[in-house]
Amino acid sequence: MHYPTFFDHAPVITVRDPLAELLGAADDGLIDYHYIDAVRLAGHSCPTVAGAYLMARAALHALYPDGPAERGGITVQMAGPESEGVNGVITQVFTLITGAAAANGFHGIAGQFARQSLLHFDAPIDGATLQVSRRDTGASVSVELDMSDVPAPPNMRPLLGAALDPNASKEQRAAFGQAWQARVECLLLKHADDPAVVRVTRLN
Repeated sequence: MHYPTFFDHAPVITVRDPLAELLGAADDGLIDYHYIDAVRLAGHSCPTVAGAYLMARAALHALYPDGPAERGGITVQMAGPESEGVNGVITQVFTLITGAAAANGFHGIAGQFARQSLLHFDAPIDGATLQVSRRDTGASVSVELDMSDVPAPPNMRPLLGAALDPNASKEQRAAFGQAWQARVECLLLKHADDPAVVRVTRLN
């Protein structure tokens, strides 16, 4: 798979998954997630996928400041319904990284390691996209993404229109793709730790 080189420079998210350790899938249960993992899951790279990746990273860092987060030890609540807008894409990335799944998730082994029903939609959350909580301590944060400081290139619309034309040239489609990924690169490399873009609020 050939992809933009900046994918490899995006922040890495390290978690510890006790289930992965038990089943011998990862030494000490430690798993490193890279942005390319989220891209492979979604099938594309866009500000939504990158933003979800950074929101998950920021929420886990706030909840586990001294070490890797425990994958499977987290609940995720989405403010809106599953079918609304990009909610499905965002929560899929969160499931990848946190292990929190909806009703179709893993049921567990002997009452342990369940991931089922740790992700909920239509949650009563005010002023945020998601709420992320630790199952062991109950500590919670809300997280949202504000892309106003990462605007799209001014020529994005005409580039898109040209690229969608059935008679578009290879060069026209490439020009749109490069402009599209330039915004993603800016978000991942320049604003990953920008609290004005990735907003995390401690709730308790």
